[in-house]
Amino acid sequence: METTGIVLSGSGGQGVITAAIILGEAAAIYEGLNAVQTQSYGPEARGGATRSDVIISEEPIHYPKVVNPHFLVCLTQQAYNKYSGLIRPGGILLVDSHYTQQATKVDAHYIELPMYETVMKNIGKPIVFNICMLGAFIGLTGLVSAASIMKVLRTKIPAGFLEMNKQALELGLQLAKKQ
Repeated sequence: METTGIVLSGSGGQGVITAAIILGEAAAIYEGLNAVQTQSYGPEARGGATRSDVIISEEPIHYPKVVNPHFLVCLTQQAYNKYSGLIRPGGILLVDSHYTQQATKVDAHYIELPMYETVMKNIGKPIVFNICMLGAFIGLTGLVSAASIMKVLRTKIPAGFLEMNKQALELGLQLAKKQ
């Protein structure tokens, strides 16, 4: 596996940083890979731009920030406008169709999925939007397994919410299969 840079972006409160932490832990703890996760967000606690970088590699990781990501996820138009220029040529740019419209042409594989709408239709609670996104992401990329993500979720999610998160993960995986 080549060293892989991932940027997850959206708005404060969407769970982008939580999803990145889950992805990094799944890779490092359950897949036996090296992983590093960093984050940045605007001054607002909710609603400001949020970005989290994850690097996954079989080799040691020497720099924790992603400069030209292989994969970029944008969950809001603001995030798309700010970060879409970072994606490397030939990368994958995943966006949510409810919040984001392609504003500029990028030299990447552009994938638009109805993640938010799918969560609201099937679960009715936006709190698991990030887990649906994570399911779609791993379904498209194959970087880590759904089983590894579930193992991390079991350590982080209260038991009463685990089934809802599992359902959101599966919804994301199903969306990815349609691509």
